Amino acid sequence: MKLRSKGGDDASVRLEIVRAGSSISGGQTHSFFEPHSEVGSETTPTQPRGGGATAAVGAPEKKLTLFAFRVAMLEKSATGIGTLAFVWATVVILGGFAITLERKDFVFVTVIIVTESARVYSRSHELEWQHQSTWAMAAAVGERSSLRAVRSSSRFFLRTLKAALHPLSVLQIEHAEAGSEHDRNSPTNDQGNAVRVADRSRSWQLPNVPLLPYAGWVFVAKNTSRLLLWLQIASSAACVALSITRLVQHDFGEGGSEHRNRKGALILFYSLALAEAMIFLMEKAYWWWQISYCCLFRVVSRECFPGSSGGVDVAVTRFFYDTYSKCVAGSVFDGLKMDLVSFATELLASNLRDEQLIGARVLRSFAGSDDFGFDTLRKIGTSTAVVERLVEMLSWKNAHPKQEEELRRCAAEILTKLAGKRQNVLRVGAVPSAMAAISSLLGKPADTAGDYGTYDFSAFNLLGLSLLKRLAADHDNCWKISNSRGLLPKIIDLTGASRTLLTNELAPESQIKTVKRALEVVKMLAGTTGDPGIMLRQQLSEIVFTVSNVREIIRYGERHRELQTLAIEILKNLALDGDAKDQIGRTGQVTSLLLAIFLNPSVTNEEKPLRNQAGETLSILALESKNNCNRIADEPEVLSRLMEALDGGDEIQLNASRILRNLCAYGGARTGPRQHLQPITAALPTVLKAIMATEGKLLEASLGLTTQICKLTNAPGEFSDALSRAGLEEAELAEKLAAILRKYASPEITVPRMRRFVINQAIWMMKSNRSSIDQFNKLGMERLLESVAETTSELECFHIFSGSVGFSRQSKSLLSRVEKALKLMRSIGS
Repeated sequence: MKLRSKGGDDASVRLEIVRAGSSISGGQTHSFFEPHSEVGSETTPTQPRGGGATAAVGAPEKKLTLFAFRVAMLEKSATGIGTLAFVWATVVILGGFAITLERKDFVFVTVIIVTESARVYSRSHELEWQHQSTWAMAAAVGERSSLRAVRSSSRFFLRTLKAALHPLSVLQIEHAEAGSEHDRNSPTNDQGNAVRVADRSRSWQLPNVPLLPYAGWVFVAKNTSRLLLWLQIASSAACVALSITRLVQHDFGEGGSEHRNRKGALILFYSLALAEAMIFLMEKAYWWWQISYCCLFRVVSRECFPGSSGGVDVAVTRFFYDTYSKCVAGSVFDGLKMDLVSFATELLASNLRDEQLIGARVLRSFAGSDDFGFDTLRKIGTSTAVVERLVEMLSWKNAHPKQEEELRRCAAEILTKLAGKRQNVLRVGAVPSAMAAISSLLGKPADTAGDYGTYDFSAFNLLGLSLLKRLAADHDNCWKISNSRGLLPKIIDLTGASRTLLTNELAPESQIKTVKRALEVVKMLAGTTGDPGIMLRQQLSEIVFTVSNVREIIRYGERHRELQTLAIEILKNLALDGDAKDQIGRTGQVTSLLLAIFLNPSVTNEEKPLRNQAGETLSILALESKNNCNRIADEPEVLSRLMEALDGGDEIQLNASRILRNLCAYGGARTGPRQHLQPITAALPTVLKAIMATEGKLLEASLGLTTQICKLTNAPGEFSDALSRAGLEEAELAEKLAAILRKYASPEITVPRMRRFVINQAIWMMKSNRSSIDQFNKLGMERLLESVAETTSELECFHIFSGSVGFSRQSKSLLSRVEKALKLMRSIGS
């Protein structure tokens, strides 16, 4: 429904606004000459083929939890039967038949009870020792198992004997072997760094604790699990041998009345003892079969972390021991609920660096996996504690450089992937210290105190910038970035690229990527809409290196067109701020470089986006800036070349029209009625032809340029001569203007100034030639103007837009221009 405005000039009625497509295929970025929705598509990664529920069903760690469940079932069965046998022996046999037992049976029962008690005791503590020993085994534990320990049994017993006699020599041998192992692995393997670094710490690491003084290698904690394992196997083997021996011999004494139950009690006891030992040995055989022969740990590790460079195998082993411990200590079903992602987040919360490192490695591997990335990031994102922990890790430094360098790298990679989803962007940005932590990643060697050796500054800079790029998609985060002390200067510093770097064919790719990512971040920040965008543009323009760094990339970046495009887009975004616009114009050669790119006669298809961005940036710089207009007009032959571009078609004609219009509108006067702009009047026939032949944005720009050129004409018949040279009659032009108003009965987003430019041209024609009023009356222009007055919108009150926010408000409202045109039309009869 249409409503008539009753207010003043600024009154408007918000009606249907047409969102038609443009007639010109624009670039891949939004133009400032039309508004666009700020509710874009979320930066949400596509759910991978194995994501979500599918990933959970096929999780490789389920093989480990199922294995732990089965082994725990056997363990609990053996323990239950063993408990029953123990109670039966102590209460029934030794309690009821102690006096009447044959000496042989008394010895056998006693030995079996003692050996089984030793096995139960050692079993109850073996898991604890194995749990601690996994950290000493590091990556090798995934490939070495308990059977591997059995294979080295001969060396074990030899060292045991040697340790008892010469403990110091064994310790020296161990130290030498550890050193040689380090030498073999140090060039490529970082998996043992966590344990080796601990040797220099001020507290004991559990796997290396000497349990007894002067006992050497034998009683080091990491070897105790082997002792307990062998004790269990020996006791079970003894139990099997003793039980079978007595069951085969079957001589349990005479069966008198007082001994009639003794035989049955002994048979039951030996059978229970044999069953318990056999189940335990079957458990161990199953254990060794799966871990050693089937290489379960290695298989699961490869399925969970395909192509991993290392450092995560130990997590698989530790995960299994934790799962098995839960199954044994509590319900056998407890371990089935565990998964590697939750396990890794628990390690991340640990106070031990080696555990944190393993947890971070697992999360990084899963987050980057095609099969498990979606599910992993969803779990991480829903845990505020994990997100805060990852952010905290970004700023860790100095304690153990190598170890914490990898921790920071892992945390940054995980957070970067996490911030690919909008709700996670908000969660990461909500951490109070997030921006300060990210800022710590953007250091340079010259700005960082201390000796960092081989610290990879470039890699961390790239990670920090990638994370900032994701976070800058949210306005709240942009506000936080602007308020973070020292962060913007660091970002601008990383945009600096020397001439040597830009022109060198062999320039390091990492440095080019860092500059590119820094430019992308600055572009996003400078293009932010709303109040955060206003503040950011002011702050960025106040940094003295911003425009100069961008200029150097435009000047010397011919080999890197993508960098040049980003640099020009930064200038375009900054030009939304009036002070920044003048600063850009004052910076030496900026306008010259932009004109050289825009007016380059030999442009390939790959270079067209760069030229289009240069043209739009020039039109923004010239908008409402007399100084910039004069700088552009003073360039040699620029006016003639811009007029030649009016025949170029598509984007070059569109931007040339906009630039020339702004030059005419805001160029100011010099020694007469703008004599320096008079040559532009020669382009009037070309622009009039464009009005009759084009549509959409190009038609809008041509209309705007036509009105401004008409204002430059001096001779009374100059406009008529231009119409004649264009092969047109004034009536044809009037009919075209009326047809445009009929077509655009409502404001259209892609051409928000179309109706204003039509009305401005009609006003100029009616003021310059009274006969035009009759022509417009015959075409029903009065009713068309009244319709425009009823459908005016704030959309038509601005020159340019940032998102859905208008910038550079028109000096006169559209309603006042309509009223002016109506007054001229109605004056013919007065």
